[in-house]
Amino acid sequence: MRKQSFAPVVRPDTRLLILGSLPGEKSLAAAQYYAHPRNAFWKLMEQVIGSDLVALDYPARLEALSRHKVGLWDSVQSAERRGSLDADMREIETADLTSLVATLPELRAVAFNGKTSEKAARPQLAQSALRLVSLPSSSPAHAAMTFEEKTRHWTKLREFLR
Repeated sequence: MRKQSFAPVVRPDTRLLILGSLPGEKSLAAAQYYAHPRNAFWKLMEQVIGSDLVALDYPARLEALSRHKVGLWDSVQSAERRGSLDADMREIETADLTSLVATLPELRAVAFNGKTSEKAARPQLAQSALRLVSLPSSSPAHAAMTFEEKTRHWTKLREFLR
């Protein structure tokens, strides 16, 4: 079954772009980035921007990220996949990141939410002047690291929002 990513959530003043890999089943069903209740993304971003996100509805979460100059997208535009695991993706079509970042004059950094996102995206951005930041995945499937350990990595993103 072919799965498709969502449209990017960016504004011209976006300073930090966070790239996931491809939305999982719960996110696709809800038509929302990071909709799985055990995905730590929104809790991690609360730590990054210093503002409550979890208690907000989805449109308000996106607006809060935009106000803090954070954008979202995925490095995989589409792929064949049963279920939600990145390891099960086949016939991957990467997103056109080069074209997107060219529309973001304030962009300082691109952060990869997990290894799959990084593997798909880094080659397109390797020659850019942007800072490329590897992050541990916010996914519940990445249970090898505690929330506190993930937070230490994710809060390093604050430097790009000042």
